Amino acid sequence: MLYPIMPLYLKQIGFSVLLIGILEGIAEATAGLSKGYFGKLSDTTGRRAIFIQFGYGLSALSKPLMVAFLFPLWIFFARTLDRLGKGLRTGARDAILSDESTPETKGRVYGFHRSMDTTGAVLGPAIALVYLYFYPEDYHTLFLIAFLPGIVTVLLSLFIKDKKKTVVAGAENKRVSFFYFIKYWKESPVAYRRIVGGFLIFALFNSSDAFLLLMLKQGGLGDAQLVGAYIFYNLIYAIFAYPFGILADKWGLKRMFVFGLLCFFVVYLGMALNTGGNLYIYLIIFFIYGLYAAATEGISKAWISNLVEKKDLATAIGTYAGFQSVFAMLASTIAGLIWWLWGPLALFLSTAIVVLLVTLYFLSLKEKLDSN
Repeated sequence: MLYPIMPLYLKQIGFSVLLIGILEGIAEATAGLSKGYFGKLSDTTGRRAIFIQFGYGLSALSKPLMVAFLFPLWIFFARTLDRLGKGLRTGARDAILSDESTPETKGRVYGFHRSMDTTGAVLGPAIALVYLYFYPEDYHTLFLIAFLPGIVTVLLSLFIKDKKKTVVAGAENKRVSFFYFIKYWKESPVAYRRIVGGFLIFALFNSSDAFLLLMLKQGGLGDAQLVGAYIFYNLIYAIFAYPFGILADKWGLKRMFVFGLLCFFVVYLGMALNTGGNLYIYLIIFFIYGLYAAATEGISKAWISNLVEKKDLATAIGTYAGFQSVFAMLASTIAGLIWWLWGPLALFLSTAIVVLLVTLYFLSLKEKLDSN
């Protein structure tokens, strides 16, 4: 509900574009780096539910805090609290999804999760648009409204119970380093490093969706059409994530992920070639972009979960998420620099070429790396 509204609200209360960029960078870095730490903590203690409950709780609490005071430091605190909640819950939540599935149903389970999650990314902005149509620029009330589904989520999460697990004696008192995920990378299975290494190379060139939206803006589309394109992309993502997950279980996780990368290649090549700003071509491009997300987001975690032992599930997924967040920040910085120096055509063409090379890398991997 608040994702497309956040920059508008921040500008309304006096944040510059530079300050918004710094805020979002710190917030996302907090989320990414904390995923590895809390993932390891979840594995060490053998507990999942409490991380999920407190994670959603912190994110829900941050919503009213964003409008309680308007001091920049307070806004930084509230926004970071939201992302810390995401870091707290992600590894444990994804580990539970893996625990509730088998190697033959990983794609289906993770695909269903992505489908439901992305449905929220469709309904949320749609509700926000309708509200702002009747009450323009009333962002404060919107943040308070967003607090309600957050509370419902926390209450529902209380029904999640941990399965009984054998925890090594003294493990709960064992100190976990915040940057343990770096150590885990060195200790992780070779298959994990090969797969995640490919994921991270892709992440280094998978810049923010903001650059796609900027290209649409440059192509002559209005603000409402931009938000509409974002909703359309998420709708396609939500519709196809679950069936793609089912297909991945039958077809193979690697094949589905490669299909997603090829969709990404077509999207960025299409953005580079659609110099006339044709609206219908943009619609086709964002349709394919939705297919890319459906074929990769959940599939990547399902693939990872098949490569590591159960006792390291949350750590493995958290480590990937931690590195991915750092690489994502670098990707947007690199993309912005390329756009500034050589223009959008250079950005989209260079990204398309690199992603094609990453696709060839995955195709060269042996089939046994598809699962255990």
